[in-house]
Amino acid sequence: MKHLLNTLFVTSEDIYLSLDGENVVANRERQEIARYPLHTLSGILPFSYSGASPALMGACAKRDVSLAFCTPRGRFLARVTGESSGNVLLRRMQYRVADDPGPCCRMARNMIFGKVHNARWSIERTRRDHGLVRLAAGHF
Repeated sequence: MKHLLNTLFVTSEDIYLSLDGENVVANRERQEIARYPLHTLSGILPFSYSGASPALMGACAKRDVSLAFCTPRGRFLARVTGESSGNVLLRRMQYRVADDPGPCCRMARNMIFGKVHNARWSIERTRRDHGLVRLAAGHF
């Protein structure tokens, strides 16, 4: 089955999210408003203080569905994450590279080259899409 990477944005401040089977249920004053299958979601982002049930948080962590909480005005509060799947050997190599000036400079140089390359193509695309804009005398 194709995973669609959908994100559920909950913008109403009085919605409480819970889990019912394999569905995310949006509740307002203990009344079911909407129901969304959890397997179709890649993220849930509620903009409210009402929150979500612990069962939903656990299911999101287990299925690698990101669940982040924000204030009604959009300020980040917290997120729920599952088990970390990092590679210890990779992390150790990253620390070694960060401590050695030679490989560290090569890595920094490649990052800077990438940023300059992307900036150049962004400017080229802007010039191509918008052409030259002529400014009237005295308007800069």
